[in-house]
Amino acid sequence: MEMIFGTLQSFFIEIGMLLINPGAMLLLFASVIMGIIFGATPGLTATLGVALLTTLTYGMSPATAMVALMGIYVGGVYGGSYTAILVNIPGTAAAAATAMDGYPLAKKGKAGMALGLTTTASAIGTFIGMIFVVSFSPLISSLALEFTSFEFFLLALFGIVISGTLTSQDLAFKGWIAGFIGLWMASIGREKLQTFPRFTFGFSELDSGLDLVPVLIGAFGIPQIMQTLRDDFKYGEMADVGKILPSWRKIGKNFKNILRSALIGVGIGAVPGIGEDIAGWVSYGTAKKFSKDGDKFGTGVEEAVIATETANNACIGGAMIPLLSLGVPGSPPAAMLLGALLLHGFNPGPMLNIDHPGFYLQITAILLLASICMWICGILLAKQVIKVLKIPISLFMPVIGVLCIIGSYALGTRIFNLYLMFPVGIMAYFLTEMKYPIAPLVIGVILGGMADTNLRRALMVSKGSFLPVLTRPVALILFLVIVIMVFSQTPLYKRMADWMKAKFPKKEKQTSK
Repeated sequence: MEMIFGTLQSFFIEIGMLLINPGAMLLLFASVIMGIIFGATPGLTATLGVALLTTLTYGMSPATAMVALMGIYVGGVYGGSYTAILVNIPGTAAAAATAMDGYPLAKKGKAGMALGLTTTASAIGTFIGMIFVVSFSPLISSLALEFTSFEFFLLALFGIVISGTLTSQDLAFKGWIAGFIGLWMASIGREKLQTFPRFTFGFSELDSGLDLVPVLIGAFGIPQIMQTLRDDFKYGEMADVGKILPSWRKIGKNFKNILRSALIGVGIGAVPGIGEDIAGWVSYGTAKKFSKDGDKFGTGVEEAVIATETANNACIGGAMIPLLSLGVPGSPPAAMLLGALLLHGFNPGPMLNIDHPGFYLQITAILLLASICMWICGILLAKQVIKVLKIPISLFMPVIGVLCIIGSYALGTRIFNLYLMFPVGIMAYFLTEMKYPIAPLVIGVILGGMADTNLRRALMVSKGSFLPVLTRPVALILFLVIVIMVFSQTPLYKRMADWMKAKFPKKEKQTSK
C-alpha cells in the first residue's frame, strides 16, 4: 500500500508541476491543436506530425519536448474523426472505421452529436491507456532486466515478424520482406562490436549508420505527399456540425462498450508495429458482435463510433508500454517518438526508469493532461479547426514537403540527410504501390541494431551455439511463437487446415421449433 500511495503522490506531483507551468500548458494546448489539424487533414498523419515536430524540439529541454510530442500524438490520432464523420474521408488510417457509421450519423443531422461522442470516447480511451502505462511499464521493465542477448534478439525478430504478418494487405511475406529490408538498412555502417564497416561503399557519412529521423520522415512523409498530389484529392459536401456537447447519458449506457474497446486498443497497441487503425477495426468488429443492433452497423450506430475512437486513443497508451519498457515501438507514431526520445538523450528499455527515475510518471501525467486538452479543444474548436479543410491540398502538400526537408536537414545540419531522405521516400512510395507495408520496414530499421548486436554477442558467449534458446523459458516461448507464426502462413499449413475442416466438419446447431 505504501508503494501505491507513493506512486500516486509522485504522479500528482508531476501533474501539479505541469499545471503551474503556464508555458508547458500553453505548449500542450498548441501541440494538441496542431495534432488535430494534422489528423483532420487527409494526407497528414499523427506519425508525420510527430516527425516534423521532433525536429522543432531539438533545442528544447527534454521535459518540454515530451509535452509537445505527446500532445501532437494524442491530437493527431483523434483529429482524423473530423473528416471521417463530416465528409466520409478519414483524415488518418486510424479513423477509417469511424467513417463507417460516423458519416451516416452526419447525414441524419447528428454530426455534432457524433463528434461529441467521439471526442469524449477518445479522451476516455487515452485516460485508460495512461493507467496501463503507469501500471505495466515498470513491471515489464523489471522482467526485461532478466533478459539475455538471445531474448532481446528474438524479441526484435518477433516484432518484425508480427508487424509484417498483421499489416500486410494480402500476403504476409510482403510484410516480412519489408521488415528484412529495414534490417538490412539498420546494418549499414560500422557494426557495434568490432567497428567493421558494412555496406558503406567508401562513404564516410555512412560510417555511423543511417540517421533514424531522416529515414522515418522519408518513409512516412514523402510517400504520403506523392500519393495525395497524384490523386488530386477534393472534398465532397460537408455535413452541418451543429451542437457538439456530448450526451453523458449515452456515454454511461456505453460503459461496457468503452471499457471493452479500451482494452482492445491497449492490447493491440502493445503489439509491435501494428497501430491505431488495426485497433479501430478490431474494436468495430467486436462491438458489432456484442451489440443488439449489430445488423444495423454501417447505417449510423452510435456504439460503433464510440468503440472505434475509444480503441484508437487507448492504443496510444498500449504503444507506449513496449516502447518505454523494451525499446520496441507499438505503432508507427510510437516509432517516430522513439527517434525523438533518442534525440533528447533517453534510451528506452529496461534501464530507462533507472537512468531517468520518474520518467514513466512524467509521460503518464502528460498523457492525462493531453486527453483533457484534447477534449476541451475538440468540443470548443471543432467548427474552427475544420475550416483548415478549405485550404487546397495542392497548396498544403508542398508546404509539408518543405517542412520535411527542413526537418531532415536541421538534425545535425547535414546535407547528407537530404540525400538519405529522398531515396528512402521514393523506395517507400514504390513499396506502398506494390502493397508492401511500410510499418515493418520502419520496425526493422529501429530494431535492426538490437537484433544484430544481441545475436552476435549471444553467439560469442555461447561459442556459436543456439542451444541456450532451448534452455531459457522466455527465449523458447518467443522462438516457438515465431516458428508457429511463420508456419501458419505457408501453403502446407493451409492445406492441413482445409483437411481438418473436411475431416471434422462443425455440426450445425439444431433450433427447436
